[in-house]
Amino acid sequence: MRNNIIPILAIFSLIFWSCDSKRVYDEYKSVNQWNKDSIISFNIGELDSLKAYNLFINVRNNSDYKYSNLHLITEIQFPKGKVISDTLEYEMALPNGEWLGTGFGDVKESKLWYKEGVKFTEPGEYQVNIRQAMRKNGNVSGIENLEGITDVGFRIEKTTQNN
Repeated sequence: MRNNIIPILAIFSLIFWSCDSKRVYDEYKSVNQWNKDSIISFNIGELDSLKAYNLFINVRNNSDYKYSNLHLITEIQFPKGKVISDTLEYEMALPNGEWLGTGFGDVKESKLWYKEGVKFTEPGEYQVNIRQAMRKNGNVSGIENLEGITDVGFRIEKTTQNN
């Protein structure tokens, strides 16, 4: 019986590893009542400057999240000081209230496209900053503390042209 377990474990390990073979960087930060002034930062080490990458923002939310969309402000800070800022909006739920993310139970995870085919041509460390920019309709000031977002992540994947 023991001899059968080793090949089975090897197969499961291979399947698990190959499912995420595109991953170059993947990190999450926990949040609790995401304050409008809180910036979630990810420090990205040096990447191959000849390859292109796809960038994603990963968000985990629970049923305390009261909105069907999510507004974010992102920045990529380059090693030599250049900054690229984006204001983004993502749909988080269908019109009937069903979450678009995946997962069992209360927490849903959404993998949100950020940028496609990005090359990191400057040598050195990059930083990605993400903050929430939610506001209620007709209200100029943002939502002070956004409830229901439990984790924010940043992911870099190899593109198919990198394989």
